[in-house]
Amino acid sequence: MATKKAASTAKKSTARKTAAKTTKTTKKTVSAAPAKATNVAGHVRSSLQSTALWRALGAEFIGALLLAGVVIAGQGQPIFVLFALVAIVLIIGGISGAHVNPAVTIGAWVTRRIGWLRALGYIIAQVLGAAMAFVIMSAFIGGAAQPSAEAQLYGQAAPALFSATELAAVAGKEWFVFFAELFGVAILGFGMAYVTRAKDSVAAAFGAGTSIFVALMFAVSAAGFVGASGIINPAVAVALQAFDWNNLWTFGVYALAPAIGGIVGFIAYDAIRGKTN
Repeated sequence: MATKKAASTAKKSTARKTAAKTTKTTKKTVSAAPAKATNVAGHVRSSLQSTALWRALGAEFIGALLLAGVVIAGQGQPIFVLFALVAIVLIIGGISGAHVNPAVTIGAWVTRRIGWLRALGYIIAQVLGAAMAFVIMSAFIGGAAQPSAEAQLYGQAAPALFSATELAAVAGKEWFVFFAELFGVAILGFGMAYVTRAKDSVAAAFGAGTSIFVALMFAVSAAGFVGASGIINPAVAVALQAFDWNNLWTFGVYALAPAIGGIVGFIAYDAIRGKTN
């Protein structure tokens, strides 16, 4: 009889302990989510209070503005973009890394070179910088003298901003332009993956410049075969008025394809170099 009571007591005690453990586990699980949310909010708050982050965002804004301005003024010629990017990397590379391209930033984020908050800030700053380049260049064009009626008779046209060719003009061949952008940015991303690891600023600058030169030569030529524009930079595509809400292909070609290419280029470089983080 005593043995049965002892066994019954032991079972009840075990059941109480199990229930207590389950309750504690449930409480930990419930409290984990708010704690994680609090950590994310704290990270965002502390990051936004960092002057280093705001300096980097300012550098990306200025760098994208300068790059887009050179592309517009230089009619997108790769040699001009090469020297522009060399100068930009030398000037702001030590501050932000001089991505000046959302596709490069996405590749750097995927390969854990930068955090998600910095990546998001970079992309916003780059797009705003390129858009500001468009606004500034448009203002100068607006103040340009118009050709006389006699000059127009001889074919002299009013000055106009350099812009991307409308994709509607190559309807049915959008996939050619998509892959031209993807492969072009993959080449750029491969080179920029080295630049983000380079310790020598001059080597980094010329690595970035030559990478974008080769990438543009490929993308411009490949897209040009079907009569389209090669841009390899979603921010600069904004300045070149490449996006059209009435044609979603423009977003696929000049935003999605570069993003994929940037990821491919960075991952390929890390795989060959033997480092993945």
